[in-house]
Amino acid sequence: MSEYKFTNQLSKETSPYLLQHAHNPVNWLPWGDEAFAQAKTENKLVLVSIGYSSCHWCHVMEHESFENEAIAEIMNQHFICIKVDREERPDVDMVYMSAVQLMTGRGGWPLNCFLLPDARPVYGGTYFSIQQWQNVLLQLADMFKNDSAKFLTYADDLTEGIKRTDIVSYEKSSISKNILTEAVGKWSKRFDTVGGGMDHAPKFPLPNNYLFLLRYATLAKDEKLLQHVKLTLNKMSFGGIYDHVGGGFARYSTDMLWKAPHFEKMLYDNAQLISLYSEAYRAFKDPLYKQVVYETIDFINREMKSEEGFYFSDFCN
Repeated sequence: MSEYKFTNQLSKETSPYLLQHAHNPVNWLPWGDEAFAQAKTENKLVLVSIGYSSCHWCHVMEHESFENEAIAEIMNQHFICIKVDREERPDVDMVYMSAVQLMTGRGGWPLNCFLLPDARPVYGGTYFSIQQWQNVLLQLADMFKNDSAKFLTYADDLTEGIKRTDIVSYEKSSISKNILTEAVGKWSKRFDTVGGGMDHAPKFPLPNNYLFLLRYATLAKDEKLLQHVKLTLNKMSFGGIYDHVGGGFARYSTDMLWKAPHFEKMLYDNAQLISLYSEAYRAFKDPLYKQVVYETIDFINREMKSEEGFYFSDFCN
């Protein structure tokens, strides 16, 4: 007899993230034709819930909502529920992340997107508290039952919006110095002149932003901007977002002071931060930046490199 009260179809998967949800009371299905065929047959909305194994808020939402039998009953009754590992299906994640960003102006994980049976998105968001989640489920179920035509309009509009985000236009005209100066001027109004970075929490390292600001300030000989870049790099490397024992940066800081890190370390963040601190060392000759570069490289090679020589996309200790 199984030690688990519930077992769903994710138990047949190999992804660590999907297997974490294999014994939820939610009747999770993996991404595939079977799930959408069932949605068409039963005429139900599809919930696609996307996350990854080291995502903190993914675990929180699972514990609060997906392990709750009353919530699971609502989900099972009114929706076809699909779990997706973003590291296994980045293509699926990219499409529905674009949809949620168009709807809400922000993105992140867990990513929860509701679709028509033909896979077109109609509503979505990221983390929901248990009460918010219950309200969303009941409202969407009621709307789909009583006014499903509205969902077709939503789907048409969102699908067109997603298509537009994929269109890249090229212009031959160059960007003038005046345009850059104006952009940096507006940007600088949101700088945190005490703690570095931007004037709000959470604070993300945003290495490409500061690489741009470093290069712009150097070329423009903008000493004030250079000092803000240096302040930001110092505060990050002295703060809790940086691992002073093992090296490497956490994904972001939950406070204004770079002190309280948000758990996981991402490969793409740390790779870009190596480049940022390398260029900063060349610009400022500060030995701290050289130390950060070498310690971060050591961390990546020690903790994020597989025996086969590949690198893992994230790390959570």
